Amino acid sequence: MPTGLTDIHGIKVGVSENLKAATGITVVLIEDGARAAVEVRGSAPGTRETDLLRPGNLVKEIQGLVLAGGSAFGLEAANGVVRYLEEKKRGFEVGNFVVPIVPAAVLFDLFIGDGTVRPDATMGYQACRESSAGPVPEGSVGAGAGATVGKLFGTAQSVKSGQGSYAIKSGDLIVAALVVVNAFGDIYAADGRLIAGPVDPQSGRMVKTIDHLLGTSRGGFPGNTTLGVVATNAAFDAAELKKVCSLAHDGLARAIWPVHTMWDGDTIFALSRGSLEADLNQVALMAAEAVSAAVERAALKATSLCGVPSCGNLHPPL
Repeated sequence: MPTGLTDIHGIKVGVSENLKAATGITVVLIEDGARAAVEVRGSAPGTRETDLLRPGNLVKEIQGLVLAGGSAFGLEAANGVVRYLEEKKRGFEVGNFVVPIVPAAVLFDLFIGDGTVRPDATMGYQACRESSAGPVPEGSVGAGAGATVGKLFGTAQSVKSGQGSYAIKSGDLIVAALVVVNAFGDIYAADGRLIAGPVDPQSGRMVKTIDHLLGTSRGGFPGNTTLGVVATNAAFDAAELKKVCSLAHDGLARAIWPVHTMWDGDTIFALSRGSLEADLNQVALMAAEAVSAAVERAALKATSLCGVPSCGNLHPPL
């Protein structure tokens, strides 16, 4: 049975969160290294060390990834992951030093819980210590602790989301995804059914954001971003992984609408671990499918927190 990102050999996932403050961190550890790429499509990203993932740059592998809450403040959590990996002597060798390569991306969760509490280096280090190759934690955990969706009417009328993971297999080929969904828009099932959308203040029922945006002057709501990691056991370089990222974003567009807005910082990383020969189109399409399924799980596995209800506690549209 598919379980998620840790189906890829050599990948571990760890989480640490403060549920009272509704914030946290998710760490993806690849201590033996993985080739990587990234693509940002949202217009409000918060990232660290993403430029080095461009094809043609010196460093070819990374040892960790950080997905964190706390907006730009949460980037500090990556320092704890770097410290953990340095202690294990994992990283890019430069003379007598080993420099861990740990890109990071953050989401905005300051409007839920206690926004003065943010992920820090201690939380990053703790997430590394808690990491394992077992089933990926899902729901309102890790970076998904403060994740919400459907914020057309603001956080008070939003729906709780979280973290989800899903893996797809075809023979020996594995493509897996982990996403943390903190979108301005809504989450939809594969059959087009609304899973999580803003709660109408009048009816108390979920509505579709797009129905209220089209033909009106209503603006968006700042403080969003969906973060994702896709991984495969196929052998790809950075340029090929960039294409995987591109189609993986299509998976977001299939499950979240609206997506990639000026109010989102949507970012997806892609990792290659292994030596399996595979068709790039097949892997990229599998990545899109895995991302879409993981987005659904992020909503369905989430639990209510800090007064924000999960979709299981709400009435669907009439």
